[in-house]
Amino acid sequence: MTLGRILLVDDEKDLLEWLSVTLEQQGYEVTCAGSGEEALEIFRREPFDMVISDIQMGAVSGIELLRQIKDINPEIIVLLVTAYASVETAVKALRYGAYDYLEKPFKLDEIKVKILRAFSQKRIFPEDKGQQKKLRDRYRFANIVGKSEPMQEVFRMVDKVAKTSTTILIQGESGTGKELIAKSLHYNSLKTDKPFVSIDCGALPDELLESELFGHVKGSFTGAISTKQGLFEVASGGTLFLDEIGETSPAMQTKLLRALQEKEIRPVGATKQTKVDVRVVAATNRNLEEEVCREKFRKDLFYRISVITIRLPALRERREDIPVLINHFLKKYQLNGQVKRLAPESAEHLFRYDWPGNIRELENAIESAVALSDTEIITLDDLPLRIISRMPEPDSPSGLDESLKASVEDFESKLISRVLKKTGGNKSEAARMLKMTRRNLDYKIKRYNLL
Repeated sequence: MTLGRILLVDDEKDLLEWLSVTLEQQGYEVTCAGSGEEALEIFRREPFDMVISDIQMGAVSGIELLRQIKDINPEIIVLLVTAYASVETAVKALRYGAYDYLEKPFKLDEIKVKILRAFSQKRIFPEDKGQQKKLRDRYRFANIVGKSEPMQEVFRMVDKVAKTSTTILIQGESGTGKELIAKSLHYNSLKTDKPFVSIDCGALPDELLESELFGHVKGSFTGAISTKQGLFEVASGGTLFLDEIGETSPAMQTKLLRALQEKEIRPVGATKQTKVDVRVVAATNRNLEEEVCREKFRKDLFYRISVITIRLPALRERREDIPVLINHFLKKYQLNGQVKRLAPESAEHLFRYDWPGNIRELENAIESAVALSDTEIITLDDLPLRIISRMPEPDSPSGLDESLKASVEDFESKLISRVLKKTGGNKSEAARMLKMTRRNLDYKIKRYNLL
């Protein structure tokens, strides 16, 4: 899954190659164009979330490109780059709807921050009530794939705490869906009409992270051409998601602690504090308790952010969900309306695999397999090499059978047995937890000879 689609436009080939590789490594899908004319041709036939264009080009300048693509899609984010910045250039760019502009030569961190901020603001503020409803519906528990008992425990916890203003820490390995749960907390809360703002704390150096979180005043440092709100203020009344908080430095941890304790921030270069009203949800793939013991993470900040902790299970701990997730991604990445199917040996291998990259790795594997398969059946040859090179042993302890149907039935039988044991044999309570009718549960119990 990409963070967004970006069209890069510049007549400097070396700059295009360098910037495209860098942004792709950050998780963006990038298309390059060497001129304004080529960019317009590409833009008319493909959808993009952002255009980053040089101003000084040939027949179609960056300003003219901006004007024409805004006529095609008024909502597109456009970031202009120029080696000849002036007040007149800036005014003209903003007049035609540019989000911002950069002066050459620019620092890589600078453009990363501008892209992050632009995407954050576009995604956070729904334009209408209909869009808000779509977001609420998308992040309801019923629309999050996870039928296993570990995930049901997560949903029950989210349901309990979503409507509170308590600070929450989400712990889990990379790829387990921490941001998805953070959004679920927000869109099931009383703040659904307020902003949801997210930032990856590990992606930026301290000076840029401080400016992003707390904002800065004009002239506070080189390049601060105007006063800018920080994300604590942007998220006012809503939720601020601090992803990978375990990657922050001791100095930044001190500043975050003050913001959370005092509910106020001081923008870079400012002399006065600013009050903020925001709910903070933090996430990490690190064991912060161990980090505290090793004095790598502040103990007082850990206690402040972990008032309530939600632990997301790794995919190998919730194998019952693998068949459902596979079907979900097969439908998501269908080609020309055709939903592809797994060959029995492909299904068996995917079910047995340990998925160190968790759901993100599974989704990428299915997307790749769908694209590479020449037929409607996905064979082992269509699966990524890193996965098929780690073939499981036939007597794998997961005890999965040789077909999708048998595997699903095996999981289902074990799940029902586990829930019945948990409820002390109370079928009505077990049916409620399994989200099935009592009649259907009775049928399953008889079929699998569970009682």
